[in-house]
Amino acid sequence: MRSTSYSKDSNRFDWRQDKLSHKSSKAPIATLSGNTNTVSQFFWQKRAVRLLLPLIGIGVALLGSCSRSSNTLLPGQDTTPQTLENPRDGNERPLVPTDVDRNFVVEVVEKVEPTVVRITTSQVVQNRVPDAFNDPFFRRFFGDGIPREPQERTVRGIGSGFVINSNGLILTNAHVVNKADIVTVAFSDGRSFEGKVLGEDPVTDIAVVQIPANNLPTVEMANSEQVQPGQWAIAIGNPLGLQETVTVGVVSGIGRSATDIGVSDKRIGFIQTDAAINPGNSGGPLLNARGQVIGVNTAIIRGAQGLGFAIPIDAAQRIAQQLITKGKVEHPFIGIQMVPLTAEVKEKLKNNPNRNIRIEAERGVLIIGIAKGSPADQAGLRAGDVIQSVNNQPVTKAEEVQQLVEESGVGSQLPMQVQRGGQTVELTVRPEPLPARRE
Repeated sequence: MRSTSYSKDSNRFDWRQDKLSHKSSKAPIATLSGNTNTVSQFFWQKRAVRLLLPLIGIGVALLGSCSRSSNTLLPGQDTTPQTLENPRDGNERPLVPTDVDRNFVVEVVEKVEPTVVRITTSQVVQNRVPDAFNDPFFRRFFGDGIPREPQERTVRGIGSGFVINSNGLILTNAHVVNKADIVTVAFSDGRSFEGKVLGEDPVTDIAVVQIPANNLPTVEMANSEQVQPGQWAIAIGNPLGLQETVTVGVVSGIGRSATDIGVSDKRIGFIQTDAAINPGNSGGPLLNARGQVIGVNTAIIRGAQGLGFAIPIDAAQRIAQQLITKGKVEHPFIGIQMVPLTAEVKEKLKNNPNRNIRIEAERGVLIIGIAKGSPADQAGLRAGDVIQSVNNQPVTKAEEVQQLVEESGVGSQLPMQVQRGGQTVELTVRPEPLPARRE
């Protein structure tokens, strides 16, 4: 019997084959008065025959499935050449695809694969020569082995994307095209185009690429608010450069926060799936059983198996529309630091003599810091306030507050209810654009 094992990191196969080993043993033969043809000898010979019969039976059972050829003819054997025939019965199917071989995955792939693209990028990077290497002391020892001018090298990348508009708009991840000098978009039918990045948003990891093409097939969007754990999930993309790769699993979880997966700067509640996702899948679609896009594959946890994450398509569409029309995205910002209010947090505050804060609330989100001059500061929020609701929706997690602020938009009037020293206070905050990150 053969068993095959496969490793993701390398194509290593281990073959194991069972072998039958035969051992022989000699039974002692007793003699009486030197007579070798004794009853005892006859007894042992008979016993040996009886012992061999079961072994012969076992050998037939184990070898019966093996086919062997021999030139020895048995009595009465027909020497007429025989033709090997393939046995047939009424249930045999022809060796062509039939309805039995098809399933919903095949139909989804046929529907969506023409819209999925491979995105390759290249970027020229200069390696600056350290100033110390230009020192005559180093030159004296190393001579011309040290370059005097900056050295250039080309960094290449690969990812996935999918067509969201028949006039050549491609949705992908921002990290796929970030800082790329050349972006090339290739379709499964062999067509290839040079693309232009219309905009990228590192906060949500969404980007839009334009290619000079028309009448392209487009994907169908689902409502990611209706996604539920346990439903089918299909990923199509180019993992490790293997174009048109399909993997299948289920939605393992929804609303995974950025801190849950180690990307705390992202303002997204991710969809988790166990459909295999690898480097190169980034930017490709995550689909439901009807072939509708429910998310954009974007992240994995290194060292883990069966843990992939996708940006919900509702959020991705909203960001993409701003990138198409404005070339950038303005994320609302109110300027607070916060943590979920737990019994442990309350106990720490109670035992801290330097904190003159009285927390009466049992649940909510505790504000631990306010940026000076921020919208929260201007609205009158204070450190020690416990946020009970945002835009009339109860909150108990910091991610929920962040998501509601994100959905409110810049310049909106955002009502908030907080508990302060045992009293309920209602305030209105007006979010401002998120300050640009310093690199």
